[in-house]
Amino acid sequence: MGKTLLREEEGPAVLVNETRTSPLVLICEHASNRLPKSLGSLGLNPEDLTRHIAWDIGAEAVARLISGRLDAPLILQRYSRLAYDCNRPPEAHDAMPGLSEVFTIPGNQNLSPAQKLARIEGIYRPFHAAVSRLLDQRAAAGQPTLLVSIHSFTPVYKGKRRTLELGILHDRQPGLAVRLMAGFADVDARLNEPYGPQDGVLHTLNLHGATRGLDHAMIEIRNDLISHAPGQKAWAEKIGAVLDVSFQ
Repeated sequence: MGKTLLREEEGPAVLVNETRTSPLVLICEHASNRLPKSLGSLGLNPEDLTRHIAWDIGAEAVARLISGRLDAPLILQRYSRLAYDCNRPPEAHDAMPGLSEVFTIPGNQNLSPAQKLARIEGIYRPFHAAVSRLLDQRAAAGQPTLLVSIHSFTPVYKGKRRTLELGILHDRQPGLAVRLMAGFADVDARLNEPYGPQDGVLHTLNLHGATRGLDHAMIEIRNDLISHAPGQKAWAEKIGAVLDVSFQ
C-alpha cells in the first residue's frame, strides 16, 4: 500500500551528513509542505499549504545549517504533516488531521482504514525505520548519540499571541533540555512551552531516544524569527553554539 501512496516518488526520509560522527543527531519531522501526488492538494488552496498547518516554517533551513555547522547527521521528513504527521503514532487522532488549528482539511475527512494504512505504511513506517537504522549503525560502531528534534511554532495560535521565542521540550528525561536552557539566558526561552508532553508532541523522541536511553530534547523556534534567511542563520548559529557546548 505504501508504494501505491507514493507511486514512483521518493521515500519520506532524507538523510544529510549520514556518516558523520558527531554525538549529535538531528531530526526534523515537519520539514516540508510537499504532498504525495496521489493525495493532490487534500482540497486545500496553495496559500493554505504555505501556512504552519502544513509544515514547520524555517525548521528545515535551521536544521540544515546546524547540521553543517556541527557536522552532525540530520534526518528530514520529505512530506507534509497533513499527509502524515511523523511525530504522532498511528493511533493518534491528529496523525492525519481532519482539522488543523482552525482549518478543515477536506482530503483527510472520513478516511477509510485502507487509506489510513497506506499513509502509515508509505510515510510513517519508513521514516521511523530510517531513524532506527541510523541509530542502530551508530550503536554498532560504539558512537555516543544525543537526539535533538528541530521544530517551529506559529506566533499566533487560535487567536492567541505567543511571546516566547524558544521552547525546549522534554518528557520523561529532562536532563538535556535543562542543560540546554542554561545556554539561552539572553532569549525568552521556556521549558515545555508552547507545547509539552501532555500535547503528544514528543512521540519521536520517546520512540527513539527514551527507549534507547539516549539524551534527547525538542527545540521549538517561533517561526516569524526564522521565516527568512538572516533569521535562519542567526538562530542556527545561536542554537548550534549551545548544542556544541552540550556534548563537549
